[in-house]
Amino acid sequence: MTGKTIEKNESATSRSRAPGRGFCRNVRVRGRATVWTALLATLLGAPGIAAQVNAGEPRPASSPPAAVSADAMRVIQLVEGNPLQRNFPAALTSLIQEINDTTTLELHPDPLIISSFEDERIFRHPIVYVNFGDKSDWNLNPDEKRNLKQFLDRGGFLYIDAGINAEFLRGDVSHGQHHSFADWQVSPVIEALFREIYPDKAFRRLSRSHRMFRSFYSGLPPADELPDTVHDYVVEEKWPQGTYSFMGLHVDDRIAVLASPIVAMGWGRTERGTWANTISFRVRQSSEGLEEQLREAAYGGERFEAVREDGRKDVIYSQEPATPSWVREPDGTWRIFRYYHSREISDYAHVFYTQLGVNIFVHALTN
Repeated sequence: MTGKTIEKNESATSRSRAPGRGFCRNVRVRGRATVWTALLATLLGAPGIAAQVNAGEPRPASSPPAAVSADAMRVIQLVEGNPLQRNFPAALTSLIQEINDTTTLELHPDPLIISSFEDERIFRHPIVYVNFGDKSDWNLNPDEKRNLKQFLDRGGFLYIDAGINAEFLRGDVSHGQHHSFADWQVSPVIEALFREIYPDKAFRRLSRSHRMFRSFYSGLPPADELPDTVHDYVVEEKWPQGTYSFMGLHVDDRIAVLASPIVAMGWGRTERGTWANTISFRVRQSSEGLEEQLREAAYGGERFEAVREDGRKDVIYSQEPATPSWVREPDGTWRIFRYYHSREISDYAHVFYTQLGVNIFVHALTN
């Protein structure tokens, strides 16, 4: 993935469980047993305070940390097909290393790859991660649906990265890997699947005040080095208070399934410790007379809708596939999309996405 530009526009000892019971919640942390629900206070110190991630600076490549014991928890990654061809192959491993380095959670350094929810090993580990683009068929068979429901009912957590794709990104699954858009609506196939599994439940928007956004890191990374062209938009509109467009399905008052636009594009590092790809920013801009021009403009592209946090809809105009050109917002404002590229922008995006990924996994393991 090195050099590729992406427009943001992110052997273990198994834990057994008794039938009908939740996962065993004893984990080993720095040689001390505790429970997941106490990890936030016990393991992380003061909430929201964390070691600063050095934006863009390579860190030495390292072997799996010696401190990780044989019975460390393991993250399961579902990949349909050849695991070597999965999207962002270094992403999850890099994030796990970041979690082990910056928190005192102890995770096995390598994800456990499975190809189907029929795999019984999902009952031995608490988290399943799947990139939406790594599973071509979301029409699960009865055994998969049964296993997935049991996994979630018994305390498991499923994170579907790139499980939110705005309408203009749905024509090609690869578009959702290289662009993201703040759309508060899960992809239709995900919605249909979980309507079958939980007919009485639905995905709900996570508010900007949700504790997931403060489970370890709090707020945005320092934005001093961001160019003036994107600074205010990023801080005030794009990722206010370090938040993102998450949708969650709740089981027993906890988030059992989380879906988001692509986040893993910001996690991966190369063997040299440098970021594996470059990320650009898409921002909305306006200027004098622009609204009149856009309102009357002729265009040869397509028109799409995207759901906002409050449920209202943006109307997106795209001249090129998967590339928004301008937008009419619910209050009647017209703005144009501009794309910005620089090392400072890319480094900042990587730090943000990594910070967000740490928060997701810490929240999943402590709630």
